[in-house]
Amino acid sequence: MQIDLVALIVDEYDPAIAFFTGVLGFELVEDSPSLTNDGRPKRWVVVRPPGAQTGLLLARADGEDQSTAVGHQTAGRVGFFLRTDDFDAMYKRMTKADVTFVRAPRTEPYGRVAVFLDIAGNRWDLLGD
Repeated sequence: MQIDLVALIVDEYDPAIAFFTGVLGFELVEDSPSLTNDGRPKRWVVVRPPGAQTGLLLARADGEDQSTAVGHQTAGRVGFFLRTDDFDAMYKRMTKADVTFVRAPRTEPYGRVAVFLDIAGNRWDLLGD
């Protein structure tokens, strides 16, 4: 058993794809046309870190409730955790791409960690050794 996908609500597909693939280095696994339950067009967009099993389903906000949740899916706490084999290189890549870090790198018993915001404003931990 495994978790296959986690939905991440975003404002628009293409900027989110650009952030996750271009800035974070994820792979675009799928980008297919789809339909909402009432027949409106949408896309099925999946991104995943290279070699990972679990991916993100980038879901464009549909309606006021979902639009309100963009950037606040975990009520302001860190809700996503990205582990890298080369913390320093990834941190440098992200700062060069103007990713917002809300907490500078620090060392904890489980490794190095820095908190950053994704394109929607959700908080992530960048983790590494």
